[in-house]
Amino acid sequence: MLKSKIFLALLLSVVVPFSLLHAGKDAAPAESPVIPVTTIPFYVGIGGVWSITSTNCPCAQGSGGRKYDNSNFGGILRLGYDFNPFFGIEARFLKSKYSKKFAETSHYGLYLKPQVHISDAVNIYGLLGYGKTRIDCTYKKKPIYDSYGFSFGAGMEYDFVSADGQGDAEEGWGMFLDYQNILWDKGQGKTRSNVFSAGITYDF
Repeated sequence: MLKSKIFLALLLSVVVPFSLLHAGKDAAPAESPVIPVTTIPFYVGIGGVWSITSTNCPCAQGSGGRKYDNSNFGGILRLGYDFNPFFGIEARFLKSKYSKKFAETSHYGLYLKPQVHISDAVNIYGLLGYGKTRIDCTYKKKPIYDSYGFSFGAGMEYDFVSADGQGDAEEGWGMFLDYQNILWDKGQGKTRSNVFSAGITYDF
């Protein structure tokens, strides 16, 4: 009986450590936790603008009080933040000049930006906001409009980077093209001003 107990104890002393060692080799190594890569839904854009202004104001050289149209060129800066795939907010600063006869336009404002993603890389958006617009008459050397008011527009954005269509600002470059009405029958001569802009964006 004693010999049986001694044999059993020796057998267990060999088998148990071997089994534990073998089990340790078969166990899958512990996986490191996956840390998701997050992006900041903030973007910046720069581009060129084509501004079209019309007025009945007699300050326009050669207008004779009749409706007068004028176009000129300039630049735009956009700073935006996307709250989710469908809604964002954007600040805009633009100035157009280089007109010898009539208007130089400057504008800055803050816009609500509803948007819809029609593909992984393309989204269309609207602009509804409020800002300050100044239109200078270069002939009379004075502004014909300088005040705050409602503004609206619409546009399209395209991402050059591989995107997932979720509007979560994949880091990388893109482009934009849009239209903005910054004045409608305002100031002297029921002045109107429409701006077309195009440029590049970068999502952080």
